Amino acid sequence: MAQVQRMSRLMIKTLRDDPADAETLNHKLLVRAGYVRRTSAGIWSWLPLGMTVLENISRIVREEMDAIGAQEVLLPALLPKEPYEATGRWEEYGDLLFRLKDRRGGDYLLGPTHEEIFTQIVKDQCTSYKDLPVMIYQVQTKYRDEARPRSGVLRGREFLMKDSYSFDTTDEGLAESYALHRAAYRKIFDRLGFDYRIVSAVSGAMGGSASEEFLAPAAAGEDTFVDCPSCDYAANTEAVTFKPAEPAADPAGHPAMEDLDTPDTPTIETLAAHLGVPASATLKNLLVKVDGEIVAVGVPGDREVDLGKLGEHLAPAVVDLVTAEDFEGRPDLVRGYVGPQGLDKVRYIADPRVARGTSWITGANKPDTHVRNVVCGRDFEVDDYLDVVVVEAGDPCPACGTGLKLDRAIEIGHVFQLGRKYADAFQLDVLGQNGKPVRVTMGSYGLGITRAVAALAEQTADEQGLCWPREVAPADVHVVAAGKALQTELALSLAEQLGEAGVRVLVDDRAGVSPGVKFTDAELIGVPTIVVAGRRAGEGVVEVKDRRTGEREELPVAEAISRLTAV
Repeated sequence: MAQVQRMSRLMIKTLRDDPADAETLNHKLLVRAGYVRRTSAGIWSWLPLGMTVLENISRIVREEMDAIGAQEVLLPALLPKEPYEATGRWEEYGDLLFRLKDRRGGDYLLGPTHEEIFTQIVKDQCTSYKDLPVMIYQVQTKYRDEARPRSGVLRGREFLMKDSYSFDTTDEGLAESYALHRAAYRKIFDRLGFDYRIVSAVSGAMGGSASEEFLAPAAAGEDTFVDCPSCDYAANTEAVTFKPAEPAADPAGHPAMEDLDTPDTPTIETLAAHLGVPASATLKNLLVKVDGEIVAVGVPGDREVDLGKLGEHLAPAVVDLVTAEDFEGRPDLVRGYVGPQGLDKVRYIADPRVARGTSWITGANKPDTHVRNVVCGRDFEVDDYLDVVVVEAGDPCPACGTGLKLDRAIEIGHVFQLGRKYADAFQLDVLGQNGKPVRVTMGSYGLGITRAVAALAEQTADEQGLCWPREVAPADVHVVAAGKALQTELALSLAEQLGEAGVRVLVDDRAGVSPGVKFTDAELIGVPTIVVAGRRAGEGVVEVKDRRTGEREELPVAEAISRLTAV
């Protein structure tokens, strides 16, 4: 027998208007439909309907994790400082960490992720190769002090997440564990009803090598990814890697450099307008600080530097923009007029488009002056080539050369082959078959459960409200008593019969609420099937509506029950 929830007894208050601070669809509808309420910026309370959706997603996640042999644990959210110091992430996470002290002055944090603690657990529990491989996971609240929490539950300061970890003695074993998790994630997201893409990604603060994201395309997405229309290539924009450009020509075959009088042209836009040339003919040189040292980054003038991508390339070094103070005492660095030629003691990084033999208009390293015919390989050298430009629609696919498409998406899962970063930090060894210590290799696999709620809301909602996939919805059927005693009696009887047959039912039996409000709430709440006991209740006939397609059909009660229990 399944649960029958009566709305007359359910703690729910729907709203007719969007919250004043809501910008995204999931924020508006989850609040209006009574799933969540804001407690503070980035902190949300989950109400009964919302808890049911969370539990449904968590159940599906657990079932698929258990199916690949992973074992569930629960680790504390309040964690000591020392493990995160050992891996450098106490400092690396910076202001994202919630830090606190206990009454004795000891330093603690609220866990943003648990690699360190899982590693310590396995070090304590597993001592021989016979204890491995092992995969363990938890469903746990995480904490990150977001500077600008927004988009409802999509980007909060606390959130529910499934994180799992694999421990193997060989790289081949890690690849197998990674493949198991990847397949499990596909099953999870298929069951949840997602439209999703698997894309190449970067590891960020997690460390490691191989990394893929599971992205749900949505207008509210904070991730931008590229998708090739001609092949299966897809990647987060920060992970797109273009092939190095071929040398354009013999550097010695170009005309000599020529100074240009260019007053009041400190930007590419003003320079291109002054000279009447396209921005692509100019060389933009952005100055940054890498661990405090000034570095120049060269890209074509019509492109922007992707600071996130640059940071990933140079990690774990810290990348910051230069300030006005950084130019003091540096006559070789002229703001708005920097060129790579003649830069002394400044590392020069360039995008692959700045290939050997290409010629540019760029700064002359003196005020109000630029230089024409500055040639890479003749007048300046590149210390390092890195993909550092913001990817744009139409850029060639790295796999087949077709112009790429850009789309927005919500990250719902991320899988990493971490390797031995954390095992090295904690000296996680087991006794190998030959009696010698073997360093363990790890994988880390995250899946955002609260993010999945928001992403599903974004992908499936329509103009009337939420529209949940059946496995996620707070009920299978929403029965509406659209009238007084007769309709309510029929609605409750129908709900009980469905419940006894194993169908989860939400029945709107509220007295003193108009049929119009009940219909509106049913659409807003988003249960997959709506059954209305209305004007033909006296004949034993109800209306069955598919919430997703809008298709309606009037059926005798017995036939409606037969249809709905056969789903």
